[in-house]
Amino acid sequence: MSAVAERLPPGLDVACHLNVLLADPGSDLIASALDAIAARGFRRVVLAPVDADAFDAAGFRRLCEARGLTAIPIAGQSPGADVSSSDPQVRAAGIAALRRMVGLAAALGSDQLNGVPYGLFGRAPSAAPVDAWRRSAAAVGEVADEAHERGVAMVFEVLNRYETALVNTADQAMAYAEASGSPHLRIHLDTFHMAVEEDDLAGAIRTALPRLAFLELGQSGRGALSRGAVDVADVVRGALDAGYEGRWGVEAFTAAILPEPARDALAIWREPYRDGVHLTDDAVRVIRAGWASSTVGRRAARLSRAQVPTVGTAP
Repeated sequence: MSAVAERLPPGLDVACHLNVLLADPGSDLIASALDAIAARGFRRVVLAPVDADAFDAAGFRRLCEARGLTAIPIAGQSPGADVSSSDPQVRAAGIAALRRMVGLAAALGSDQLNGVPYGLFGRAPSAAPVDAWRRSAAAVGEVADEAHERGVAMVFEVLNRYETALVNTADQAMAYAEASGSPHLRIHLDTFHMAVEEDDLAGAIRTALPRLAFLELGQSGRGALSRGAVDVADVVRGALDAGYEGRWGVEAFTAAILPEPARDALAIWREPYRDGVHLTDDAVRVIRAGWASSTVGRRAARLSRAQVPTVGTAP
């Protein structure tokens, strides 16, 4: 692997989605992918959805821990296991599925569970019924409290209208979290989805700030963070200046890497990039630029300069 020009700022806790570099955690290339992620200063790796009962959590945990990384799994729902369903059996199956994913997070040594725990992924034929929204919130809040007891924070992602009808904006996310009744349920915002739904990205971040635990950086075209409609560096600066102290994520998808089922589910039919390692290097540069222009980054730079001994001064 070539020398790494830059690493992420040491004060930022940033995760990289594994699918940026690799389609399958079971690939023979997993070790080199994790090496590349760790070498650039990422602290965590986000998994694509996996079967909690079949996934080798102990083995993957060892791979991550050897590189100073921690895995973050993703929870989801299915037609037969959906917490928003009016069918009590389907709803109970949805809760059971979430509990299994909490168990997987714990087995991976993670204190965070991401994903879409509140309902089915995919475009809905109509707006979500209020009753479905309430059922979902109550169930997810229940599991969030249980997860908290196990040292795991449940963090739900806000998606655009083409991927869910339940929660699309920061305002809705805050309302959903409050309706859950759980003080432990946290919010995951993603700039890719925000660019579709929010008229003010900085304002949306401020709205969600009391419960915001994961701010994911994704570009409008799903490719490099430096090229697209979203000024990602400005989002980083604005969030830091607003007082955000939570975790960050980097996400990008390309048909050159994703397996076919994921390509179809996410509508990733183009190749905005071919080399995931180069994409992570680009992400590091963009994040560093935003951090450097923020109050936090400028303060860190001043402290760094003040600690450098002047010529003729003993170290």
